[in-house]
Amino acid sequence: MIKWIQNLFSSPKTAENKDNMKPEVHGHQKNNIEVSKKFLIVGLGNIGSEYVNTRHNIGFKVLDFLAKKEGLSFETVKLGALAEYKFKGRTFLLLKPNTYMNLSGKAVKFWMDKENIPLENIFVITDDLNLSFGTIRIRKKGSDGGHNGLKNINLVLNTQEYTRFRFGISDEFKKGQQVDYVLGDWDDNEKAKLPERLEVASEIIKSFGTAGLENTMTAFNGK
Repeated sequence: MIKWIQNLFSSPKTAENKDNMKPEVHGHQKNNIEVSKKFLIVGLGNIGSEYVNTRHNIGFKVLDFLAKKEGLSFETVKLGALAEYKFKGRTFLLLKPNTYMNLSGKAVKFWMDKENIPLENIFVITDDLNLSFGTIRIRKKGSDGGHNGLKNINLVLNTQEYTRFRFGISDEFKKGQQVDYVLGDWDDNEKAKLPERLEVASEIIKSFGTAGLENTMTAFNGK
């Protein structure tokens, strides 16, 4: 699976040379072109050591995995922690809000405005109880599905039309134990499978910025 994903991003040398041929850019066009190549990747989670390895923090975990893999460091900034990742001419701003889950929209809106990033270049990573463990579902819009982080982002941005990447955590809990389950640690079976799922998740982020949303959904949804 991972080898197939890596092949997705490899390209012949001639294609690389073609990518390096930059068109003439007039002054009034420059900012628009730069904005189109900048993406805000938001991983949802809660700050604090007690939440680091919980299911609800999969958004943080995906960004931490990508940052470690690429040798990036997070910097404490206003309303969160931020790392900048450059790949194939694109700039990915990896954001972990420090507002706690139910105020995530505040951080998203601030960095979206500060970096002049259009709504279509926002990518939010979150957990989903309605999907089996590790199942991937990418959508360009949708309801919050009862998720407090998405609920607040929808409220602050006043729209549901932004891309979200839902990572399945399953619903293997008894009645009345949802909170403990979501804020609980992964079981041994999940821990064993998590690295491969995180590898796929990191490739999804790169695909979103390079191959586009539609191609990314086709390649990864349900994988």
